[in-house]
Amino acid sequence: MADTTRALEIFMDVQRGLPRQGPGDDESTRRALALCGRLPKGASVLDVGCGPGMQTMVLAFALDAEIEAVDLHEEYLDQLRASLQAEGLDRKAAALRADMNALPFADRSFDLIWSEGAAYVMGFENALSSFRQLLKPGGCVAVTELVWLERDPPAEVAAYFGGEYPAMRHRDDVCRLVERLGYELLGHFTLPNAAWWEHYYGPLEAKLPALRAKYEGDAEALAIVTMTEREIAMRHQYPDAYGYEFVVARV
Repeated sequence: MADTTRALEIFMDVQRGLPRQGPGDDESTRRALALCGRLPKGASVLDVGCGPGMQTMVLAFALDAEIEAVDLHEEYLDQLRASLQAEGLDRKAAALRADMNALPFADRSFDLIWSEGAAYVMGFENALSSFRQLLKPGGCVAVTELVWLERDPPAEVAAYFGGEYPAMRHRDDVCRLVERLGYELLGHFTLPNAAWWEHYYGPLEAKLPALRAKYEGDAEALAIVTMTEREIAMRHQYPDAYGYEFVVARV
């Protein structure tokens, strides 16, 4: 347990202060929101695995809605609360600590469930099944998922993600799965490569030399830094082989 706790502490240090905890940008959030169509006035919205909440802010600005943004890490929630308060949006959106595997909400509670870069924690299929139970009839879900863009990706990147995310599917298979789970697919698109860099990999890559110096001689910490460097190197080398797919669907 102690080793797991320390590994999490190091991981959080690596990720600390980043605008996002995964690929995404405001334009893509707005594009996915447009695919949802018209939501009811005062819609109930759940943002699952919100992290620091850049996408939560976009939703709060765009919607006449009551938003619940949940994450397991209080540090990220504090960032989101500060952002909401600074923009006068804290009456429209609340940041709550919750485990996405045990969400504390009743069935049929939400008109829209949002999740950028987090559904994989539950397993994509399990996440979509769980979200479906929480949606009101006619409600929408908007989720990003890491996908293959090529059926036969280069061996190096296939081996890397075979270890890091063996459940990774081709984007067409993800869309078919959404429909098999009883959703009506409203649309989908691949995040642009720039959405990986501006708010996530760019600032993360800039942090790594200082982190390597900070943890000099600490094998456990340096292994996590090295893993992060390799992840970024994969993206530099193979941006056309894989990506994040934004999928929007309705029950």
